[in-house]
Amino acid sequence: MEYHRILEHIRRYGKNSETIDVLYVIDAAGKLIDDIRIKDVLMADPNVVVGDLIDNRLISLHANDPQEEAVNIFRMNNRVALPVVDEQGIMLGIVTIDDILWVANEEYTEDMQRFGGTEALDEPYLDVSIVNLVKKRSGWLVVLFFGQLLTATVIEHFEHQLASAIMLFALMPLIISSGGNSGSQASTLIIQAMALGEITIGDWWRVMKREIVSGFLLGLILGILGFIRIMTFQGFSDAYGEHWVLVGLVVGFSLVGVVLWGSLMGSMLPFILRKLGADPASSSAPFVSTLVDVTGLLIYFTFAVLLLKGVLI
Repeated sequence: MEYHRILEHIRRYGKNSETIDVLYVIDAAGKLIDDIRIKDVLMADPNVVVGDLIDNRLISLHANDPQEEAVNIFRMNNRVALPVVDEQGIMLGIVTIDDILWVANEEYTEDMQRFGGTEALDEPYLDVSIVNLVKKRSGWLVVLFFGQLLTATVIEHFEHQLASAIMLFALMPLIISSGGNSGSQASTLIIQAMALGEITIGDWWRVMKREIVSGFLLGLILGILGFIRIMTFQGFSDAYGEHWVLVGLVVGFSLVGVVLWGSLMGSMLPFILRKLGADPASSSAPFVSTLVDVTGLLIYFTFAVLLLKGVLI
């Protein structure tokens, strides 16, 4: 097609098109060959033909692609519109940036709801009936409730062994909250990186190595602060008795272990869920926190038994 015929075609059909920023070249069978930006047409030599404007750098969406992948392709390629093709490469239509912004907002909303430990709502909050709202929220609450029952079981198991070191129970929130916070941080970072296409399932080992190092360093920072807290309270009130150093070591070592474990669990759960075909956003902050609560108490009480056996217990 010659230059003047391109402009005639735009004048004839452009008025009813959703956008004319990009022109699409197809063959007689409807198979997409390439796309041409309108600025390249307007700035071209009047004697040019369509074949001279083709650069074979076509970017397209497939009809069966997940919505998240379409959002990522738009984000990475800075396009206002992209063509959609089927398995044979036949052009089915286009998707414009306003469509993708709507999809991205919908996906973001669903992810935020899952982060909070609930199923995604299919309509605005105020339009959801109370019955459906309860159904959406009850599932995860029941799962988290049974998870917390495991936490209670762990406490009951160690209760008699640690009965003579009651101050350790007062320090439990310090330990388990730190592990839950580190797990939630790691989970949020990995889920966001997955959503942006920055990491894939194949990057799990690289992520694990980074989280082992960062989790250990974060745990070390909190462990030192925890020991300083025990030392400070001991100085003012003699709250931990003559064996306060051992109590401080229990808290310090436990914080290192719990924060490291929380970081590993929080970062690996999204990979596991993605591998199983589930939504990584399901490894939300409450879910990660509950899992880390149980294992964190096991770590804490294990250090307590190892370091204080024969001394305080």
